[in-house]
Amino acid sequence: MDYLEGLNTEQQAAVQQIQGPVMIIAGAGSGKTRVITYRVAHLVRHGVDPFNILVLTFTNKAAREMRERILHLVGLEAKNIWMGTFHSVFAKLLRVEADKIGYPNNFTIYDTDDSKSVFRAILKEMNLDDKLYSVNFVLNRISAAKNNLVSWQEYQQNDQIQADDIATNRGQLGKIYETYVNRCFRAGAMDFDDLLFKTNELLKTYPEVLNKYQHKFKYLMVDEYQDTNFSQYLIVKKLAAVNENICVVGDDAQSIYAFRGANIQNILNFEKDYPDLKVFKLEQNYRSTKNIVNVANSVIANNKEQLKKHVFSEKETGDKIKVMRAFSDNEEGKLVAEAIMYERTTKGLKWNDFAILYRTNAQSRSMEEALRKLGTPYKIYGGLSFYQRKEIKDLIAYFRLTFNPNDEEALKRVINYPRRGIGDTSVDKIIVTADQHQITAWEVITNPSKYLDGRISAAVGAFATMIQSFQVLTKTQSAYEAALYIAQHSGLLKDLYEDKSVEGLNRYENIQELLNGIKEFSEREDIEEKGLDVFMQDIALLTNDDNDKDPNADTVSLMTIHSSKGLEFPQVYVVGLEENLFPSQMALNSRSDLEEERRLFYVAITRAESKLTLSYATSRFKFGTLISCEPSRFLDEIDAQYLELDFTAKPVISGSLNYDDERSAWSRTDNTFSKPKTATIKTTSILAKAHVPSAGFAPSDTSKLQVGMEVEHERFGFGKVISLEGNKPDVKATIFFKEIGQKQLLLKFAKLCILNQ
Repeated sequence: MDYLEGLNTEQQAAVQQIQGPVMIIAGAGSGKTRVITYRVAHLVRHGVDPFNILVLTFTNKAAREMRERILHLVGLEAKNIWMGTFHSVFAKLLRVEADKIGYPNNFTIYDTDDSKSVFRAILKEMNLDDKLYSVNFVLNRISAAKNNLVSWQEYQQNDQIQADDIATNRGQLGKIYETYVNRCFRAGAMDFDDLLFKTNELLKTYPEVLNKYQHKFKYLMVDEYQDTNFSQYLIVKKLAAVNENICVVGDDAQSIYAFRGANIQNILNFEKDYPDLKVFKLEQNYRSTKNIVNVANSVIANNKEQLKKHVFSEKETGDKIKVMRAFSDNEEGKLVAEAIMYERTTKGLKWNDFAILYRTNAQSRSMEEALRKLGTPYKIYGGLSFYQRKEIKDLIAYFRLTFNPNDEEALKRVINYPRRGIGDTSVDKIIVTADQHQITAWEVITNPSKYLDGRISAAVGAFATMIQSFQVLTKTQSAYEAALYIAQHSGLLKDLYEDKSVEGLNRYENIQELLNGIKEFSEREDIEEKGLDVFMQDIALLTNDDNDKDPNADTVSLMTIHSSKGLEFPQVYVVGLEENLFPSQMALNSRSDLEEERRLFYVAITRAESKLTLSYATSRFKFGTLISCEPSRFLDEIDAQYLELDFTAKPVISGSLNYDDERSAWSRTDNTFSKPKTATIKTTSILAKAHVPSAGFAPSDTSKLQVGMEVEHERFGFGKVISLEGNKPDVKATIFFKEIGQKQLLLKFAKLCILNQ
């Protein structure tokens, strides 16, 4: 058959095995999509009715691409295949069967904003604190329950769940869940999680419905199986129970969505569900050079939980993987931007041949600013430009209003954020009153008793007084001091800090990153005027960005590594390879979390086709404080023979960094990075072999730490306290470690064992 000729031996075998349970382990760049589409075509060509085939994907894009390819191979019959995302396919099924669970067939599907609106109404009716019960937290908590098939009844009856909620003073979550479910049911609506939750309910409660679809879907295929959650796993298992003609495709090494509920055990334990399983391993990478593939292999080999495979490439050996060291996050952006400019100019490449990948959205700031300064066009993929994000625009609106109180758009944006009892009706009245009297809205709110009613008058007056206090402060304080004061006293920083959802944490980090940028601006020695108003003028120029106007424009792509999954680029820059950033500090508490971070690094590496560059900074601002950074442990896991070190960047001599050696004399020996003896470095910037903590190592209460004490750090080893400075909770200790030299640590984050208490 002609369509099989373009496949390698293992791909052909996977395509032709159409009976019984099959697992296809598809390494990065191994032609997974081609194998899935050809296998479906092979089923149709061997007499399987397209109406009896179910293909489940995770993105509409993947489903469209596969359908188009299958149409090309087998013709219009492909239109009869049930193919799409889990949510779209089971929404279709529920439309047919909805009456059995009490829903109309034309039920509404609520998106996230709809759900949030319902939650807000419930919180208001129950008189609950919308800070303690933030909408995002409530939504994520209930979403997690549904994805684990925990109904509101089970939620309320589960002692452990109730104890957890009570411990965080959120004992009403079960009642909110119940009210939300009833509200949606009354409205004839399901949210996204309900589409899977209700499908499970339907198949469990009505055996005749389950039997109907078990015999309808005689052949099942599931793409990206490593990303399935418990709810999805059960649906697939139930539907395949009769015929067991199930084929799952995926790569455990690319399982990176645990925070969304994905369970890697679904693919690792698939053989336990189907003992007669046939496994095919697609190990040839058609995307990347040998060096890139070898680096990826050397990293992922450190994971204990994995399905063993050996990915290889028959492409050219390619360039070695370059590792760049910068002395700050801003310099890292500069080095990356300059490298891209050089590569494009000397190799005749296009801007869209380049991608910059980072662990967190907040890291885009230094990259964006460096690219702008060189006039390099770029686009944020899968997210907003740093300065276009809501939380950034909110804080900047406070800055704008402080310097120009007549800025009506800024006023409308922040007058009731965070909430202070000035609703839309009141804002509309302020604007109308200003128009009627031919004055500015600011004049209305600074004379509230003259223009507004009693209750709203007090709230508006308090807001105006707050902005006036900001105006006074900015006349005497530095840009950073003023910005931090405004962020704190406006209530914005507190509001974001109290939102502990994934999105809330990202927004809080983004605000901290903006403050970090202002801190750096305040400490620049090349400018005289360092007020917040000068910074705002700079930002006004930076935010005038037209990159998003043409989606097909030739631009450098910037994105988080999570957003990059499934994509590929000729040249890839992975930035911020530092401990506590990548791997994330939140991932260091368990092996499973750390292994997911390593899989994320594997995904980043395997996006590159011909050239891969890794970079890290030896210092960056965090919460307004310049901290030293040590390179990521992942760098040490790469076989040295595949690396090329580029440590030629000049250090910036500043108050926190002191280098005697102007040019780097750094070397790579024994698969570690080591510093030259001639450099005096107050903030450590080396990648050394990890210290093995002593038996029984446990962090001490550092509030008792004194100068002269001997300590042990879990990674830096043994040292002696030289000095302590600052006030609680921001006390810093300068410690001389025997192995790596002098290092300054923030005690509230440091894990130190005091040896001579």
